[in-house]
Parts: sequence; structure tokens; C-alpha cells
Amino acid sequence: MHFYAMKKLYQLILKSFLGSFVFTFFIVIFVLLMQFLWVYVDDLVGKGLSFKILMELFFHASLTFVPMALPLAILLASIMSFGDLGEHYELVAMKASGISMWKVMRPLVIFSVLLSGLAFVFSNSINPVATLKFKTLLFDVRKQKLAFDIKEGIFYKDIENYIIYVDKKGKDGSTIYGVKIYDHTDREGNNRIMVADSGVMSLSPNQRTIIFTLYNGHNYTEDNSDKQTFKFNRPFERMSFREEQIKFSLESFDLTRSNGEMYKSYQAMMNTRQLSTAMDSLQRKLDEKESSYGKKLMQRLSNYNNRTDQEPDSVYSLQWPLADHLDAGNRTAVLEMAFGSARNTKENISFQKQEVGSQHLNIKKHKKEFHKKFTLSFACLIFFFIGAPLGTIIRKGGLGLPVVVSVLFFVIYYIISTVAERMAEFGNLNMFLGVWLSSLLIFPVGLFLTFKATSDSSLLDGDSWKKMLRNLFSRKAKHHENTTAL
Repeated sequence: MHFYAMKKLYQLILKSFLGSFVFTFFIVIFVLLMQFLWVYVDDLVGKGLSFKILMELFFHASLTFVPMALPLAILLASIMSFGDLGEHYELVAMKASGISMWKVMRPLVIFSVLLSGLAFVFSNSINPVATLKFKTLLFDVRKQKLAFDIKEGIFYKDIENYIIYVDKKGKDGSTIYGVKIYDHTDREGNNRIMVADSGVMSLSPNQRTIIFTLYNGHNYTEDNSDKQTFKFNRPFERMSFREEQIKFSLESFDLTRSNGEMYKSYQAMMNTRQLSTAMDSLQRKLDEKESSYGKKLMQRLSNYNNRTDQEPDSVYSLQWPLADHLDAGNRTAVLEMAFGSARNTKENISFQKQEVGSQHLNIKKHKKEFHKKFTLSFACLIFFFIGAPLGTIIRKGGLGLPVVVSVLFFVIYYIISTVAERMAEFGNLNMFLGVWLSSLLIFPVGLFLTFKATSDSSLLDGDSWKKMLRNLFSRKAKHHENTTAL
């Protein structure tokens, strides 16, 4: 009977948590996706992108948001589920029945451990591929031309080899007036121009071609095939027409898909094995470069000291006793050459220093990405052990106070993580400490709250907190009244 009761209890707790978790996870993904749209709205609107392309872009973008959304969803769901149990006094009933807080948390602890393992698999295997596809597709979309849309009084240049000008457009959007078309297909300037009083724009049945049907116009052509004659006579032809059609291909407006090769070497597109291999390769190349350049520099300095006065006009002969044997003119020339060589050496060392610094930074970025593959899993556990005890304090379900508390903790975690990672990248902070600092600071808080919750400490009693705050505010009010009376 006891086993059956515990099974029903665990089903109740899991059902409450999973419902909140799935709901909050997709809410967070949706919010992050809206933020993405806000940032890149100018790159998406007006380009005639198909629904399939947009959905593919949003899908891959959503996958890249999972590392941020998953810990926040676990934190929010655990606070909501335990807050809901506390609000309806179900936790009190469980404790009164002899069920400890640890037993209440046990199924969710197991679930959080399994979810942490899945989070690592996602971060290591799925997220690099999703990030690669997202970055590649976003690059293709951003370089995509705007959809064919001619504005009144503006020269339209998005069709290759043609410039189109329309004075006015009719209310139907397809009738045009005062049309000028400049044909640059021969790459010899404005030597072919078409002018028409009016016309109609239409799409071909397969929507691959835009058709201009022009009325009452002229074709102007300058014949510059004979360059010598053209310089003096400038032959000119004009042909009038009542109706004429000209077609423009819309192939240049199609989205060109890249193969993603340009992004494959980026750290975020690698798994732990690839990152480890890349770090070893980069470190080996850096060590070889530093050793080789050091030897070359020492050899060059050695050459300065080993040259003799047999080459008095050489830049290497700058040794002050030798320079004393030269006349004033040669001495000045030697000194100028020596100073020039010193400046070149200094600039070369400065350049090598910058290059080595950039390679060190690249290695640091690989290390950061390597460690971040594991921080996602650890963060899922941390935020559960913070959220569950906090839920027993708040004793509120829903999206009210739990959202505020969750966002507050997550913002603190995110700020610490961001600052520490920047210090590790561009400062002297160890990369391991930089990536793990936020987790190392928040983890003891989670352990402390969980210990207090499982030991039935008054610290986790919401009524005790309310009573303490009520007494605190009442004391302040009395002190204010006494101060006013005096």
C-alpha cells in the first residue's frame, strides 16, 4: 500500500513539474525568437523569402537558443511546481504524513540528472550542427537582394545590367508612367536607352520573369562599334514604337544557399573531440612559430655583431668604433640605414606580437567553447536545486512571482558568466575559472537551500519569512512614529 501511495505521489509531482517545464521552455524559446526577429527584421522583410525558408531559419535559430532556455525553464518550472504544492498545502500534508522533503524531490532529482545528460548530448552533438546551419542560412538571407519593388522617382538597380526609372505608378501597382530603362549589358555606359510614356508590369506564369509591356516610346542607341569614328561623329539611332515588351529574369532574386564551409572552422560548430584536436593543432603551430621566430631574431642580432668593417656601407656595420673611421657623409648614411633597420625590426616584432596574440585568443576561444559543452548540463542541476527550495518559500504557482525570482537568479548567473568569460578571453583569468565561475558561485547556494529544505529548516518556511518581514516593517514604522513625535 505504501509503495502504491508513493507511486501515485511521484506521478503527481512529475505531472506538475513536466507540465510547467514544457510550458515555460517553449515560452522562453518564443521570447528569444522574438528578440532575434527584432534584431534581424530589416534583413528579413521585403526579400520575398518563402515560408519554407523562414520556418527553416526559425527552427535552427530556436535550436541555438536551447542552451539558454533549458536552465531557465528548469528553474522556473521547479519554482512553479513546488510553489503550487506549497500554495495548496500539499507539501504540508506530505510532511504531516511522514514524507520528507528529500523523498518529495527524489523523482525530480532523477529527472534532472537524466535531463542534464541529454543536455550534454544536445550541446555536444546537435547544437554545433544547428548553429552551423543557422549561421549559414542567416548569412545567405542577409546577402539576399530585396524583392522586386520599383519605387516612384527612384532609380532601381537590383536587376543586373539594367537601371529602371518610373516617374509614377498607378493605384493597381502594375501600371507605370514615365518609364526609362538603361541597358548596360554591353558594359559601355548609357548608350542604349528605352523611354516610354506608360506601361504595365506583370509576372510570367512560372513567376521567374518580370514582363514590361511599354506603350508609345522610343529606343535610343549610340553606335560605338567603330571607336575612331565614334570619337568624332557619334552615330545615333532612334526607333519609335507603339507597343513593345521587354523581359527581365528574376533568377538573381533567388536565395543562393551556401555549403557552410566558411563557418566549419568556428569553435561553436565543433564538438568536444573536434575542439580538442583543434586546440592541440593550434598550440603546436603556435609553439613552432614562436620557436622559429625566436631563432630568426637571435640569428639576425648575431649577424649585427659579427659583421666587420669590410662592409662599411652595410646596415650591419653599425659598431661605434668602426663608424669612427668613416667620414661624415658615410657615417650619416650608415646611421640612417641602421635607424631604419631598427625601426623595421621593431615593426616586425610588433606585428609578430599581434599575430601571436590573435592566435592565443583563438586558442582561448576554443577552450571556452570546450568547457561550455559541460556547463549547460551542470547549470540544469544547479537551477533545479535552487528552484525547488525557493518554491517551498514562495508558495506561489503560476507565472507571477516565480517568474520574477527565476529571472533575477538567471540574470545574476548570466552576468557573472559573461563578465568572467570576457576576463578569461581578454584578461589574465584562467579559462576554466572564467567559464565555471558562475556555476561555482551559484552551486553552493543550491546545496545550501536544498539542505535546508530536506532538513525542514525554518529558513525554508514561508510563514517564518512573512512573520520576520512583518515584524521588521512594524519596527520601522514604530521607529518612524517615535522620531516624528520627538
